[in-house]
Amino acid sequence: MMRIAPGNEAREVARAAAQWLALLESGEASEADHSRLKTWRESDSRHENAWQKIQLLRQRFSSLPTELAMATLDRPDLARRAALKRALALAALVPTAWLISRQLPLDVWRADLHTSTGEHKQTLLADGSTLQLNTASAVNVDLTNRQLTLVRGEMALNVRGGAALTINAPYGRIIVSRSEVCVRLNERDCNVSVLSGSVQLQPLHGPLLQLNAGQQINLQASGAGLVTPYDTKMPGWRDGVLMAQNQPLGDFLRELSRYRPGLLRWDPALENLRITGSFRLDNTDKVLALLAASLPLEVHSRTRFWVTLIPRKNIV
Repeated sequence: MMRIAPGNEAREVARAAAQWLALLESGEASEADHSRLKTWRESDSRHENAWQKIQLLRQRFSSLPTELAMATLDRPDLARRAALKRALALAALVPTAWLISRQLPLDVWRADLHTSTGEHKQTLLADGSTLQLNTASAVNVDLTNRQLTLVRGEMALNVRGGAALTINAPYGRIIVSRSEVCVRLNERDCNVSVLSGSVQLQPLHGPLLQLNAGQQINLQASGAGLVTPYDTKMPGWRDGVLMAQNQPLGDFLRELSRYRPGLLRWDPALENLRITGSFRLDNTDKVLALLAASLPLEVHSRTRFWVTLIPRKNIV
């Protein structure tokens, strides 16, 4: 019996969910189609998970068909019908495209552990080590070979005893033994911070390095950067907190946007305002409200997933 490779299987499940959604959005689904969809969803938990993901994406873009349809109301009937048909097709394709582009580089979907935007996860591994995943992150776990592979995002690993665990990242390897470390993948580098103990680093290029508690370093394609200090007692994402110490607002918002689904934009005039404080990550809407209360800016929300910050207008 032929077995489908894990990556291909996940891709087929996602595409099937997209096809079911397109059928329902077309308005041509029969009672038999609805019954078959119900059977498909109930036949496998992966089917139901894919269906819930694509439904969520559809909700995020739910305003699109209405806006496109309203723009065609003053056209002749035939033109209006054609435009509405295109709008419905686009409405079905938008979440499908999002699902394929955001989820189906299936290294994330098929990862052993992953989190969605704004989600945090803590897992006790079979060897007693503790693994935490930050927002929009994914990791593969292979305890047989004593290694983890960070696929996307950010992780914290606390190895209390036993044999060392190796974290594989695009720019090198981190060997962790009786230590706690945070590893974050950025667009062009990988940041490694040691919370306790010490770790061994093997960059893609260059010698083996040791990094101790309170030290951090960036690994790049060309090798390791400079070792710099940081305060291990400061709360961070593992505590559900985003800290700012006289930080430019633009930098703060770029970090905050990692924890919010959808679009967060701001006027360039706000970029260099300064922000200091401790902000809970479990309610980013409240964080934006606090910014509006303490800084000269306004929050404009088209939807929960489309927010823009602009300078506050002076009221005479």
